[in-house]
Amino acid sequence: MNITPITLEVFKNKFASVAEEMGVALTRTAYSPNIKERRDFSCAVFNAAGDMVAQAAHIPVHLGSMPLSVRAAIDAVDMAPGDMVMLNDPFQGGTHLPDITLVAPVYAGGSTPLFYVASRAHHADVGGMAAGSMPLSTSIYQEGLIIPPVKVVAGGEIVADVMGLFLANVRTPQERQGDFSAQIMANRTGVARLEALVAAHGPDAVTAMAGALLDYAERLMAAAIAAIPDGIYTAEDSLDDDGVGGGEVAVRLTLTIEGGEAELDFRASDPQSGGCINAVRAIAVSAALYVFRALAGEAVPANAGCLRPLTIRTKPGTVVHALSPAAVAGGNVETSQRIVDVILRALAPALPGRIPAASQGTMNNLAMGGVDPRTGAAFTYYETLAGGAGADAAGNGQSAVHSHMTNTLNTPIEALEYAYPLRVTRYALRHGSGGAGRHAGGEGLVREIEALAVMEATVLSDRRLRGPWGLDGGGEGAAGVNVVTRRTGEMVMPGKFHVRLRPGDRLRIETPGGGGFGCAS
Repeated sequence: MNITPITLEVFKNKFASVAEEMGVALTRTAYSPNIKERRDFSCAVFNAAGDMVAQAAHIPVHLGSMPLSVRAAIDAVDMAPGDMVMLNDPFQGGTHLPDITLVAPVYAGGSTPLFYVASRAHHADVGGMAAGSMPLSTSIYQEGLIIPPVKVVAGGEIVADVMGLFLANVRTPQERQGDFSAQIMANRTGVARLEALVAAHGPDAVTAMAGALLDYAERLMAAAIAAIPDGIYTAEDSLDDDGVGGGEVAVRLTLTIEGGEAELDFRASDPQSGGCINAVRAIAVSAALYVFRALAGEAVPANAGCLRPLTIRTKPGTVVHALSPAAVAGGNVETSQRIVDVILRALAPALPGRIPAASQGTMNNLAMGGVDPRTGAAFTYYETLAGGAGADAAGNGQSAVHSHMTNTLNTPIEALEYAYPLRVTRYALRHGSGGAGRHAGGEGLVREIEALAVMEATVLSDRRLRGPWGLDGGGEGAAGVNVVTRRTGEMVMPGKFHVRLRPGDRLRIETPGGGGFGCAS
């Protein structure tokens, strides 16, 4: 096949459409509100080496980490047609234990796989010490069931003993089985579409176009980096605490731009902490790839070629490159946001007017669980809450949006109240929370939930001690606030806490506003 700009664009969209259709299948067939409503998942296509060829517009934190899971699966298990491998081990390309990846080979009539497809979904419970598997942990062994690469589908049939072992270790086996079935169907959709693509154009042409797309993305990314002035830029920012008594935890970056290449050196970041905010290296890679792809613009395909001009240096044993058995439940959701903040802060002097002020810098993770008195069955609910986006030179920040490393939706009130013994008593913008400036930061939101049964709740949040920073003279956004209200009164809670709730107790989360941009006139 003659590779021209037109054929390259056509195949870019063909590969992307495979990943997008996988996501549609997963959304339509998922069981839990977390996947069906919030769309907390990603789907992608990979070449025979495990390099990402295309990812749907799903979760940015999965950009750089899913390929590592796919390679771990390829290395650990021989996959025949109709097989699928599952894994969630953060130290083998995962992020945190609730994110379970399912990998399937695409033989398309050949003797070896030409491609792989993968779906990664956040399961609302995978066991561990707290409902929702997002605990205030000090070791990964407290966070849930660790799954190394293991064959869960063989020849098109679920491996019953493997699935049974997993379901016996979670609080909500029926929901988990339903979500697994949805992931299996998403992967089968991807396999079928790639087989059709190969049948239509031939294996040599399709694999050649996949390789050309990676080279194309590399050229576009190098050009975007070359537009940044050469130099060495530094930045530092901190998480409030680690949730178990440790103080602030700093992420430090030295960023070197030279020609069409960028080196991001995080090795001076703080050592991994005793709490659950540790991030594995894959998360640092994802954050770096997200920021630079955003700078390069929408025309750049989301594939492994984008990563080639980036060198990411981390030191094992630090908060951005945690080693087993570190607790990592919050690293994927909280530390990933801070890594993005640090990269943007470092780039701000190099690209005045292009970099926004800090967005809320947290995902405001909320996990709740107990026994539903309506059914007598266990339930687990997980959600991340939106907040204010940072303002920039073009205008005010958006209000009540998911920003940076999260790209999920909210759980609609109707879906939440239907599925769980919970009542939403307030859901509104948090007026006045955006940072002041020539352009104001976006407003956070207020979400208050009343327990209708005895349950436990865990909150992993940040930016509670200090609000998101402003830029170019703009003010900080308001820090977030967590409040538990009982019959005896209100209690202001820390950013990370675990609590028992009784019927009538309410949990209110006020999310941070975004930073302002420019001095107010």
